[in-house]
Amino acid sequence: MATPRRQLTIVEVCDELSISRRTFYEWRAKKRAPRCIKLPNGEIRIRRLDPDNWLDTCEEAA
Repeated sequence: MATPRRQLTIVEVCDELSISRRTFYEWRAKKRAPRCIKLPNGEIRIRRLDPDNWLDTCEEAA
């Protein structure tokens, strides 16, 4: 059985959040995006749990 992948690509995160890549990069430039990992080859990955944790921080009290 294969080990589950623990990192997402930007495309996968954008699909999950229903946003464009442009929006993701704008948020990242403003330090409002989920935490990212920059790989030695320059690609960016996001840990599987980070988008969920990030969404939790975006909640507003009702």
